[in-house]
Amino acid sequence: MGLNGSKMLMLLTIAAAVVTATLLAAIAQTPATRTFPKKPNLAIVARDLTRVNTEIDRTFTQTLSKAATIPKDQSHRLERIRTLGKLLLYDRTLSVERNTACVSCHMPETGFTGPISELNKTTVSYPGSVRNADANPAISRYSGRKPMSYSYASYSPVLHYNRTQKDFYGGNFWDMRASGWKLQNPASEQAQGPFTDPDEQGLLEEACVVYLVSKSPYRAFFEEVWGQDSFNINWPADIEQLTRVPGPPPTNNPHPVKLSPQDRTRVSAIYDQIAMSIAANEAGPDVSPFSSKFDYALAHPKQKVLTKDELAGWQLYRTKGKCNMCHVDGTSMIKGQITPAKATDQAPLFTDFTSANIGVPKNLSIPLLYETTPDRYGYVANPKGLRYVDTGVADFLDGKKGKNPSAEWATHAANFVGKFQTPTLRNVDLRPYPGFVKAYSHNGYFKSLKEIVHFYNTRDKFPHCAPGSPGEKVTCWPPPEVKQNLNMQIGNLGLTDREENQIVAFLKTLSDGYVPPKLK
Repeated sequence: MGLNGSKMLMLLTIAAAVVTATLLAAIAQTPATRTFPKKPNLAIVARDLTRVNTEIDRTFTQTLSKAATIPKDQSHRLERIRTLGKLLLYDRTLSVERNTACVSCHMPETGFTGPISELNKTTVSYPGSVRNADANPAISRYSGRKPMSYSYASYSPVLHYNRTQKDFYGGNFWDMRASGWKLQNPASEQAQGPFTDPDEQGLLEEACVVYLVSKSPYRAFFEEVWGQDSFNINWPADIEQLTRVPGPPPTNNPHPVKLSPQDRTRVSAIYDQIAMSIAANEAGPDVSPFSSKFDYALAHPKQKVLTKDELAGWQLYRTKGKCNMCHVDGTSMIKGQITPAKATDQAPLFTDFTSANIGVPKNLSIPLLYETTPDRYGYVANPKGLRYVDTGVADFLDGKKGKNPSAEWATHAANFVGKFQTPTLRNVDLRPYPGFVKAYSHNGYFKSLKEIVHFYNTRDKFPHCAPGSPGEKVTCWPPPEVKQNLNMQIGNLGLTDREENQIVAFLKTLSDGYVPPKLK
């Protein structure tokens, strides 16, 4: 015999109250002290967080004003979707503490990766929404990897396994876990991850995200794009309170927001629409404009756009430096002129969308390694502490991180231990000023392009040394964090110091925003 409507509502209300009480009880817990060996200068971090937040809010306000001026006809639909995606990216209220937007870790002046030099120098990873004012890593939640640039990420194909090549292609994130299988768009799936990641925007579940969007100043604009009844949802009485409770949700209750099956289906559909809007923005000219010096050289092959060192670096990139094995550029040089190697509908992307283990040493400065005790909400990010090893793509394939949609893929996990997605090299040097520090590789161990090119050149030529040893990064390297599946095609390339510098000079031509001298 089924329950009548009033009894069902009463039971759902009681269940929701119990879940809410359980989650909120954790707030009263006293945070344990963490040992952290290398703190950033917290005054500088606090200052730069304020600067970044000011810029985020300014951009959000400008974009909101622009949204009101876009014509509502069909010919402007793509512009409306992209503008909505930008609003979602720059909305700091879509986080548990209302302080963190998607772009907090992905600002345009750095090529849509980490925008704070002090953090890039030290922690590499960035604080999530659960933090104190100066983002002290001893009492704040930090993510576990360097923020991966999402410029040009929308061009990555849906993750698939090539049986002939015995390799995975596509997906998003360092570990490829945003496979794109559901929406056939990895960038959309990637966009959904940070909202409910406890170390990032920290919301309990997707219903909290949808509710906050329904209360945003762009709700009407969202409804223009995706339908007037988008937010016709019967929210539970405690929904506002639940949006203030940090994730993760209880393991036995992944959806603490109690909704009817019909409303849960609507929430899921809206969450997908949020993701698709963000992906549309990332694929547009705001994020992926193909406007570098290298692109200009491709478009003007008869002009001498690149310097001699940049051209020499490009030639080394394709030959002795072996960069083109993974960061493929799809071009050729004929009589000193760079031209597309074959007909294509887009400029080179400087990645083959596969993964590799290049033998990066462990970075002992990442706060995740020390997040071994409960924070003020009772959450323990990393019980293993320093014993934790980031195994990359294998974490996703074997189900340790993310949801693997294919049982077949899991059988390949051992062959991908230690591998990370090959990132695009576009905007690899883009920075707001020359002294700004950018970090490289998934764990940010390298602090300059020169360092990482030198590593590719000498990894196997130089002896191993302990972290912090004299000569580290110059005449010796710490051992790889993961020794399995090591790429042995690099490591002793025989490049001279000048040749390393020439490759670096070429890589600097891949920054967007190039203005030809005659147009300045």
